[in-house]
Amino acid sequence: MASSLTFRPAVARDIDQLVAIEQACFATPWDRAAFAYELTINQYAYYVVIESEQTIIGYAGAGFIFDEGHITNVGILPAYRGQGLGLRLMQQLIAQAQKQQVSYLTLEVRESNVIAQRLYQKLAFRPVALRKKYYSDNQEDALIMRVDFNKESEDVK
Repeated sequence: MASSLTFRPAVARDIDQLVAIEQACFATPWDRAAFAYELTINQYAYYVVIESEQTIIGYAGAGFIFDEGHITNVGILPAYRGQGLGLRLMQQLIAQAQKQQVSYLTLEVRESNVIAQRLYQKLAFRPVALRKKYYSDNQEDALIMRVDFNKESEDVK
């Protein structure tokens, strides 16, 4: 694992590093303009980064509006995967969602991305629907997953 890790909210000066991670992680990456919008204009967006020796090695983002939250993306550089960093990023987003009194979070994940699905299930996300032909690169379906933060259900740790 990386020696010293820092988790912090993303800021505009991080955009170039976020784009590089996005390109390393995804078949249909977001571009610079998308991140610029999220970090400088979108008042509902919240992004967190992991730094190792002042280099961003992963990030996660979400949007929170009223009592709803939606996770937009989670990316870890390939060399740092398998070390629990995705879990830690997700825990950061969940903590922020709960701080903002969000009732539930949703996300989309490729049907073939079983590793990510397992991570989300560890955090109490459950499949709720299928979005057909969601991904533009190969027309793959997206599994929609959701976690609720109501008093009757178990709290997410």
